[in-house]
Amino acid sequence: MTRYDVIVVGAGVAGSLVAHRLGRGGRRRVLVLEAGAGAPEAAAADPLTDYLRASARLPGSPYLPHPAAPWPEMTDLAGTDDGTPGFRASGHLRQDGPLPYASGYVRVNGGTGNVWTGLAPRMLPEDFDTESFGYGRRWPLGYDDLEPHYRAAEEHLGVAADADEQRAHLGLRFPDDYVFPMRPLPAARLDRLLSARLDGRRVKDPVALGEVELRVVGTPHARNGVPDPRYGGGRGFVPRGRGGRPDPDSRCVGNATCIPHCPSYAKYTPLKTQGRWSPSVTLRDRSVVSRVLVDGRGRATGVEYRSYDGEVSVAHADVVVLAAHAVENARLLLLSGLAGRSGQVGRNLMDHPVLLTWGLLPEGERSWSYRGPGSVSGFEGFRAGPARRLRAPFRVEFGTWGWIWAKGPVETDVDHFLRERGLLGKELREAVADRVHRQFTLQFEMEQGADPANRVTLHPSERDALGLPRPLVTYDLDEHVKEGMAAARAVSDQVFALLGAEDHTDYAPSAAWPGRFEHRGRAYGYRGAGHAAGTHIMGDSPDTSVVDAWQRCWDHPGLYAVGCGSMPSVATSNPTLTMAALALRSAERIEADLTARDRPLSPVAATTTAPTTPGAPA
Repeated sequence: MTRYDVIVVGAGVAGSLVAHRLGRGGRRRVLVLEAGAGAPEAAAADPLTDYLRASARLPGSPYLPHPAAPWPEMTDLAGTDDGTPGFRASGHLRQDGPLPYASGYVRVNGGTGNVWTGLAPRMLPEDFDTESFGYGRRWPLGYDDLEPHYRAAEEHLGVAADADEQRAHLGLRFPDDYVFPMRPLPAARLDRLLSARLDGRRVKDPVALGEVELRVVGTPHARNGVPDPRYGGGRGFVPRGRGGRPDPDSRCVGNATCIPHCPSYAKYTPLKTQGRWSPSVTLRDRSVVSRVLVDGRGRATGVEYRSYDGEVSVAHADVVVLAAHAVENARLLLLSGLAGRSGQVGRNLMDHPVLLTWGLLPEGERSWSYRGPGSVSGFEGFRAGPARRLRAPFRVEFGTWGWIWAKGPVETDVDHFLRERGLLGKELREAVADRVHRQFTLQFEMEQGADPANRVTLHPSERDALGLPRPLVTYDLDEHVKEGMAAARAVSDQVFALLGAEDHTDYAPSAAWPGRFEHRGRAYGYRGAGHAAGTHIMGDSPDTSVVDAWQRCWDHPGLYAVGCGSMPSVATSNPTLTMAALALRSAERIEADLTARDRPLSPVAATTTAPTTPGAPA
């Protein structure tokens, strides 16, 4: 039987970074167990080709799920057929809530980090304590505690942004001389148009009864652009391409296929980090962890895992790190019967419910959709301030991929002119081109506060192919979030009016909008952002939280649960960068514990000091 220093469960963003940090220099023996199969980049198949051949083009389409490691897809949810609010759920993630948890994830090597958008903004300082605004939970650490790790994560992921712009318009604190690894990506055609037409204009917030000035601000991206020679005190930055190899020519060239796959390998994925692993890190895919093992004192000692044919194996280590996704981490803790003292395992499930509005620019104006990333810039003025006491704060992303998220791919526009207008040939081509080139979308990403009623549990009867209980989700949106959506829709109405744009927003047919509800007499529909958080929430007391500020399970020395599941608030920013920063911070703590374990004790100390237990709370 082989023993390791550390076992990492899950090879996504957090797990890959932890394994890289601990395996650096070959000092630690690390085993990474991944439930999914190796990613297509490592095989002969081309992910983009597989995606284009798929009957339903979804984020997970390039990857073929195995019954032993299934994952939830968008097609697992459907709205009711009679036009009334309601939904039906099937597939891996079963649901019994009033409203649907509308996000999925991918169980392959690299995880959902293979198919993300690449947006990498930081959280704001005030996001770490929403309790002061009357909702949610307070973090046991603040922005300044995490700031050095944000910088480390920005180097690992290769982030392109403008620090001066982030300081000026978001109030973020950086070291005085800090620059991002790469210069910001060029603004999209839509961004430049909106900036020229809207910067400095003011819109009313009908919930907070105030006004907000509009200002187009670039969004940090974890994708290769132009390196900044000033980075690192003048050492510069070399972008990494396929397999994590240094590649100055691997740049974003506007393929508009960031989801699910970047053909130029400009976008960061965990496979780039895995390409930098030392030989002391071992990846074992197709290995579904079914139980965390602990000894009689509750200390983590290893894991039990199953192959796709059901064969059970055991691996042992001094430290076990769960990094499988917020839903799957909670499921594994529940399967193991662990970390239950606070009663918070699986609770406080959060997402960014996204309100979409979409329209057409006036005749003669062009957004030139489907060029570059899905969003490059947005409005940041609704993320902070006292208004969040009354309604959920939100970011506004500019959707540069037309109406694809709201209405489907361009084929839906072809179908509209072909079937409803009877156009053919040249007239059809011209009508579709005009429509697509004027399309734009506003994407309002709502913060959702931690609510213990939103939770993941084990289904009492449904089992997967390995005989493990499926996860069961109970989910709803509270009044705070719904009031945020009401404010967002009012902002959208005003923006469309200022632009002279045609508003085509319509949450119908109801079957296409499982996340459909009515609030104050108006219909709303939302999509899931894929930003799962909560479920093993961090805090400063074992009575009210699952993990501490280092993401160590209070109840079990040597057991860490890392990832967005630890976050007490999801804020308004895409959470990947924060997850990466937290993972790197935890890896430092694990390394310090293992170093203390390995340090020989003096004869006097040996008689007066209890031995150090890796991962034990300080």
